[in-house]
Amino acid sequence: MRRSRRSTDAGWAASARRVQGRLAGERGSASLEFLTVGMLLLVPLVYLVLAVAAVQAGALGVEGAARQAARVAVTGADQGATDAAVERAVRVTLADYGIDADAASVVVRCDRADCGEPGARVSVTVAARVELPLVPDVLSLTAVGSVPVEASATQTVSRFARTS
Repeated sequence: MRRSRRSTDAGWAASARRVQGRLAGERGSASLEFLTVGMLLLVPLVYLVLAVAAVQAGALGVEGAARQAARVAVTGADQGATDAAVERAVRVTLADYGIDADAASVVVRCDRADCGEPGARVSVTVAARVELPLVPDVLSLTAVGSVPVEASATQTVSRFARTS
């Protein structure tokens, strides 16, 4: 036996009204759920971008400081003036990137006894800690709230340099 369309349509309409009745109290909840989930996902994502940008800027600053200090070290005339020039180059470069130069460490190494000898290779290593954004200083979380960055650069003293 074949059913009439009216009974099928009437049954469907009745079930649709029941579903609409149940959902009538949830009007506007989709936008609220979207905002809640969006904020829960957006805030950590924005912080991650800020943290990665801060660490990248610190890495570029330390690398630039090491490279500039190595260039200065191979062009110095005497050891005392060279050490002061290397220190100054590191301070200026780190300050450009917003890194505390007092907390950075600089190590200068030569492959020969006389660093000013033509052909000598001078290596400069600069290490610092980059503070992560939005970490309060009150909690003294310097080990957790910062990332260590380190860079090295090597330059060779020109063969035309004067030996001192």
